[in-house]
Amino acid sequence: MEIETGSESETQKAPAAPAAPAAPQSRRPPSAPAIWSESSRDARRSPSLRRVLLTSVAGCLVLGGVVVLLPDGGKKAAPPALGPAGRAMAAAGAGAPAALPDLTVLIGEREAQVRRHPGDDESWAVLGAAYVERGLRTADSAYYPKAEEALRTSLKTRPVGNAQALTGMAALANARHDFRGAKTWAESAVKLAPKRWSAYPPLIDAYSGLGDAKGVGKALETLKELNPGASAVLARSGQVYRDRGWREDAASKLMDAAALAAGPAEKAVCLYRVGELSWERGEPAEALRYYEAALVADPDHHPSLAGKGRALAALGRTSEALRSYHSALVKQPAPEYALALGELYESLKLAPAARAQYDVLRARVKQVGVNGVNDQRILGLYEADHGDADAAVDRLRAEFKRHGSPETADALGWALHRAGEDEEALKYATRATDKGPLSAVFAYHRGEIERQLDRYGAARRHIGESLRLNPYFSPLLAPKARQAMESLGEPPDGGPAQMYAPEPPSPQETTPTRPRPKPTPKPTPSPSAA
Repeated sequence: MEIETGSESETQKAPAAPAAPAAPQSRRPPSAPAIWSESSRDARRSPSLRRVLLTSVAGCLVLGGVVVLLPDGGKKAAPPALGPAGRAMAAAGAGAPAALPDLTVLIGEREAQVRRHPGDDESWAVLGAAYVERGLRTADSAYYPKAEEALRTSLKTRPVGNAQALTGMAALANARHDFRGAKTWAESAVKLAPKRWSAYPPLIDAYSGLGDAKGVGKALETLKELNPGASAVLARSGQVYRDRGWREDAASKLMDAAALAAGPAEKAVCLYRVGELSWERGEPAEALRYYEAALVADPDHHPSLAGKGRALAALGRTSEALRSYHSALVKQPAPEYALALGELYESLKLAPAARAQYDVLRARVKQVGVNGVNDQRILGLYEADHGDADAAVDRLRAEFKRHGSPETADALGWALHRAGEDEEALKYATRATDKGPLSAVFAYHRGEIERQLDRYGAARRHIGESLRLNPYFSPLLAPKARQAMESLGEPPDGGPAQMYAPEPPSPQETTPTRPRPKPTPKPTPSPSAA
């Protein structure tokens, strides 16, 4: 979300709303919502912080699950002020995520400001963006209704030219996994202010969630033109390259972003992403080093705790893995962490512990759904493997209509396979592997579906690919992949005639001077015929 200040900006090219008479500052308009305090103390802004708030221009984007504040394109951020809120605003000026304690203080500052000045649309926008980031970083979806009310108040207070609130609404929709809504909000922000680069990252997230690779590419190119070399833009490029399967390019961009990181929270995000690339290459020891480095930089980066648990399990350090997963769930109770931990317990033959985690997953999906978060894909994956496969198909069909990403296509294909609909399942599994990132899970799902359809050559290729990509990709599925390869065995002898040398003549052949017939090559169509 873009945060504007008193200076003339790109967004102000739209017609401005007529000026309303100034309301008495001692009264809050009836339409202004109540404020949720982060602390019991009504903090007052220091003069130095006031100068920062009046002169800095910032925005926000979702970067791998973290909302960060970004500066106005082409404008320099104000020098940092002292104190936690000042550090958070300094991070905003550098385009970096704020540390969670600093973010908490900033939320308290903005809550106090809008109590005193309920017509301050900029502070409402800042507050809404901060709520979104807080909700993402703590997996506390209760912040999302607060964020929506704050952002809509900003839009109501300033209905014309309010690009920062539009971008904040896009970030909020992405956080709720409502990618169609995010696309609408982000495109509105870009149309209003095409030169503001902070609107493009949420637009990229929305296009990714919808499976629109062309839209992602165009938005990324514009982002790189508007703000080349920024750490946040390098990190965004790295994530897009990863989704395209360009792992080396992705790692290079993310390492550059980590080197340029303005603060520990931003550095942790980049190191975590590099660790994810190492994990996807089947290198758990290297992935573990990056996850631990991310936690050294920012102990509050909870995704690295879950990644650490996954890597430790692959390395056979099971007790440590369980502790790490439990710590991640306590600090950030995301449904996908409960699913991963439950499957780890199941692989260890600890069925009651696994069921307990699956119960946590179902309860968590229901809880966040009350606050507008769509976790139907995670729930569908759980149901396909551990519950009602037919219910998973119905759930994931509806989700694919909303968000046709490769991840949703893979989940739907697998649910159809588990429900016995392998012919249709293969269509979605093929879409996932053809359009999605290099994924051992995607490859295994497709190969297993092909094996059930007696397409043994294709099955051998894709199941083998899953193990080459990452032999540790799942504590439950990786052993099944190895068993499937053993049952498939080696490819049978034979094949197209042109791939083999002709047989030598038999001793009974009576015409040795007659040349042996050669295989007739398959005619190649001419360019004109094509």
